[in-house]
Amino acid sequence: MTLKEIAKEAGVSISTVSRVINKNSTSAASKEVQERLWEIVRRTGYVPNSSARDLKMKGANSPHISHSIACLFARAEDSKSDLFFSTLARSIEQEAFKRNYILKYSFTAIDIHHPNVLRLITDNHVDGVAILGRCSKQTLSFLKKYFNCVVYTGLNLLEAKYDQIISDGYQAALTAMSYLINLGHSRIGYIGETKYENRYTGYCSALNASGLPLKKEYVVNVPLSSEGGYCGAKKLIDRNVDVSALFCCNDVTAIGAMRAIQETGHKIPDDVSIISIDDIDTAQYLSPMLTTIHMPVEEMGQMTAKILIDRIEGGHCLPIVMNLPYYLANRESCRQYSPSNNLSASNHNL
Repeated sequence: MTLKEIAKEAGVSISTVSRVINKNSTSAASKEVQERLWEIVRRTGYVPNSSARDLKMKGANSPHISHSIACLFARAEDSKSDLFFSTLARSIEQEAFKRNYILKYSFTAIDIHHPNVLRLITDNHVDGVAILGRCSKQTLSFLKKYFNCVVYTGLNLLEAKYDQIISDGYQAALTAMSYLINLGHSRIGYIGETKYENRYTGYCSALNASGLPLKKEYVVNVPLSSEGGYCGAKKLIDRNVDVSALFCCNDVTAIGAMRAIQETGHKIPDDVSIISIDDIDTAQYLSPMLTTIHMPVEEMGQMTAKILIDRIEGGHCLPIVMNLPYYLANRESCRQYSPSNNLSASNHNL
């Protein structure tokens, strides 16, 4: 496969293909075009020109070794469509490609039970695997059985001796909660997962540190999805709770919650403030724009690829844990507390 052939199949110019693939430019084409180009790269096994040059210099009789990795979307069956994880995977793929590795295939934690995927894994035609998002100990043990090189990236630190690239979700949750508390909010609800979730632990710790009670009726345990956020906000409204602010586990969940809140006649942030974690692209295009904790997803992907490839190539043996910094993206969905702030349906003609 050549750049010319890729350009023809994708319906773009050769220069566009070169800028996106060889230079990893994020402004060379739309996201849709970039995704289409990387899909062709994955499907055809295209390798950069540098690999061809290296092979030519080594001589025609030298065996060509195709280096490749895989990605496991560990959090949910539809993680591939989640903006945070899809961006993370794309960053891993692009960084790996610069180092002459291709992302050969990706799968979810549920896929490993499918015979065809299991056969693909057991044949082990890749050099290493990157785990995206927290997964069970059973899944980790499974991967370690079939992959010599494993790296994990996400917001929860794993209690396991693996290379890990994280941005601490617990500390990010503390930052989000501290921001709301400093705005004067004391009745803060939570929407998201609660089991084995360090963002929920951060929520609880922040309340405790400020001397605020943890009220069960303020907490809804829902999947991290727009539907989960929508249903979670509906539950809080149906409970007639008097929260003045909401902490959502991630942006996708917050987007669903915002829709439910606005559908029921409440205003953000006049009636209730909302903050979340991730800072996906969509967050700044909402109305109001979402205040969130910016997690360095692009950098997480880049470092994940670098650390995985370094381990594959024997650069290190001891487990590496790297914690990347985050920051507060202060926008429009939060405001200073006032006595009129209340999610309770009794304040509206609903």
